[in-house]
Amino acid sequence: MSNQLPCVHCGSDCGNFPVKWNNQNFCCNGCVQVYKLLHENRMGQYYTLRAAPGLRIDDEQYGTKYAWLDKPEVQAKLYEFFENNIAKVTLHIPSIHCVSCIWLLEHLNKLNPGIKYSSVNFINKTLTASFDTTEITLRQLIELLVSIHYIPEINLQSIEPEKQDKTDKHLMYRIGVAGFAFGNVMLYSLPEYFNGAPLNEALGVFLYYLGFILTIPVVFYSGSDYILSGWKNIRKGLVNIDLPIAIGIITLFLVTSFDVFTGRGPGYSDSLAGFMFFLLLGRWYQNKTYQALSFDRDYKSYFPVAVTKLSNNDTETSILLDEVVPGNRLLIRNKELIPADAQLISGHALIDYSFVTGESNPVAKAVGEPLYAGGIQTGGAIVIEILTEVKQSHLTELWNQNNQGISNKSKLISAIDHIAVYFTIAIIAIALVSLAGWWVATNFGNAILVLTSVLIVACPCALSMSLPFTYGSAMRVLGQHGVYLKNTGTLEKIKNIDTIVFDKTGTLTKPNEQAITFSGEPLSETEIQYIVSLVRQSVHPLSFAIAKKFAEIPALPVEGFVEMAGRGIFGKTGGFDVMVGSASFIGAEISATTKTSQVFVSFNGSVRGSFDIQNKYRDGFNEVISQLSSHYNLYVLSGDNNNEMNTLASHFNSGNLIFNQTPRQKQQFIASLQKNGHKVLMVGDGLNDAGAFLQSDASMSLADDVYHFTPACDAIVEAGRFNNFFNVIRFIKSAGKILYFSFAISLIYNIVGLTVAISGHLSPVIAAILMPLSSITVVAFATLATRLSGRKML
Repeated sequence: MSNQLPCVHCGSDCGNFPVKWNNQNFCCNGCVQVYKLLHENRMGQYYTLRAAPGLRIDDEQYGTKYAWLDKPEVQAKLYEFFENNIAKVTLHIPSIHCVSCIWLLEHLNKLNPGIKYSSVNFINKTLTASFDTTEITLRQLIELLVSIHYIPEINLQSIEPEKQDKTDKHLMYRIGVAGFAFGNVMLYSLPEYFNGAPLNEALGVFLYYLGFILTIPVVFYSGSDYILSGWKNIRKGLVNIDLPIAIGIITLFLVTSFDVFTGRGPGYSDSLAGFMFFLLLGRWYQNKTYQALSFDRDYKSYFPVAVTKLSNNDTETSILLDEVVPGNRLLIRNKELIPADAQLISGHALIDYSFVTGESNPVAKAVGEPLYAGGIQTGGAIVIEILTEVKQSHLTELWNQNNQGISNKSKLISAIDHIAVYFTIAIIAIALVSLAGWWVATNFGNAILVLTSVLIVACPCALSMSLPFTYGSAMRVLGQHGVYLKNTGTLEKIKNIDTIVFDKTGTLTKPNEQAITFSGEPLSETEIQYIVSLVRQSVHPLSFAIAKKFAEIPALPVEGFVEMAGRGIFGKTGGFDVMVGSASFIGAEISATTKTSQVFVSFNGSVRGSFDIQNKYRDGFNEVISQLSSHYNLYVLSGDNNNEMNTLASHFNSGNLIFNQTPRQKQQFIASLQKNGHKVLMVGDGLNDAGAFLQSDASMSLADDVYHFTPACDAIVEAGRFNNFFNVIRFIKSAGKILYFSFAISLIYNIVGLTVAISGHLSPVIAAILMPLSSITVVAFATLATRLSGRKML
């Protein structure tokens, strides 16, 4: 006989021979593994709200149940990406329900190292995973998920393109049923409302039963989502916002049933039907607002990326992504993004798909082979032909996921999630105490109404909605003013900064308005053509400046192109080894008297001279730096020489001007600032600053006429809006204040609502109206306050 020892993790019977670890009993080694993962990563709170909360890794063999996933035609439809044995797939998993689910699914690599990356979209209940098919197949991935009871929904709807119906028909049907019942039950109750009693006893009994019959579909159809959600979560020992509502529904229904069948009266049929109707209306409103927020995020707050289109005569034109159509030929330079699925037309492609899969090993591609959206070219310029439409939402999703495995969830969001959980537990406790107090003081009928009102009126939804709607509104306002943010967590990070570090070239200076002269041995037209052919491959601001000056000169093919970040570029063209870059890279000497940025040139190892580039600083530079200097610690961190030290010293402390820095040195300098307790915002062009961007607490990339997107940045600012930079930071800080006011509104609503409900002056119907009203109030306040703040500051 088994001793019925429960598994510490999942609650199953451990049998006669439990698996022991750390003096705890487990039913299997799988549960031990997940238990260790949770506690090693400080996720022990997973066990605080339930008696048997864990997820069990079964040793069950699934036979041929998922064998159909081994078919190549099925895999081809499910894979979003497949290259060099790395596959990417997105799965819908309805059972995702809490922060620990998210943590576990985003650390699947701890269960199988073949899984390189995994990310959860909690609202959509989807898991996106990248995996090495030589280590784990799609079938094995699905079986792993099923074994820990996260069963994906895989059917024809998830394979074929889905036609989205914006209207939730099932919810509308539930609202219709509840509204029909509410109207009729109210009609049947009119005699009692006006006369205090039915017209006659027989008619009264008939109307009682008729009203009760109408409440049955209200409870078991319209209210089924709340009841089932509450029941499933309580079975797992979880507490969610649906639980107190489900308790209120069942309590009112049981009391109504008792009163009607014993002939005591009509019970609470009218209150039950009324509060279900208004409750469902509130849910419909919340769904519509979340849909609206999601739509804006995908299509209006996308990052700006422009590409270079080639005409039939190879003329280059810069166009925005939304102007790209299938059949366009695009020029993709070193470190530039492939915006849509395409085919390689010419050039040597070496594609870095780390933006898509997390794997950084470049993949070589031959002419005619397909290229996936999100890949980044890591060699010389290539020409591609677009095969599919650009999906801004897909690129935005990639931007959000590209965080080197670090969760985007901020501490504030996590704190709100925890508050919401314990808030619900506290409400249930308050409701039960109120029930007991009113039962003793008056009667059971009054006690039931107070219990239901308390359970319904108190709601953490307004608290939970404060952050996404306040920061979501702020993101939309910023997007309208040329500032594009990766996610709402970026606002919170920028709000807390005390130090701003600027790159110089291409950030503080205008890359398209330099005065360029050449010093040294005169260059022939052919040699200039060789230089233009090389710099045309690069996306560095100084390379662009030179390429633009000689834009009318056609480029020649370049072999062996290499760009060394912060130093220079080299390649072979016209039979010459050409190098363009800094003095240390070329092996030249810097003139002590020059006040310009210098780009040196050599042919076959012989230094020929330098392009002297006189920088022009951005419009509003003096005013912006003056405004920022009174609020923040300001630094300039540049890979260029110090020839403009005197110009910048009038705006920055001379000790805060640091030149001749490599990308690695920039990253180390920011780390030293953070070590001293500073919160650092890095502002650069994103090309030589990727390491500094990743190191900083927040990062911004300035985008000029031709935009170059870097996945490392948290925000992209249209360079023409630089004169508004200080006001952007001010607005972000004001959004933080609006958020705290939203929290205050939610707190005041719950305190007042609970006080009135406990005092017995609030009916369940009014409570059901007030519950969504609190969310409406918070959303309206956040939206209007944010827009007004934006109009005032931006």
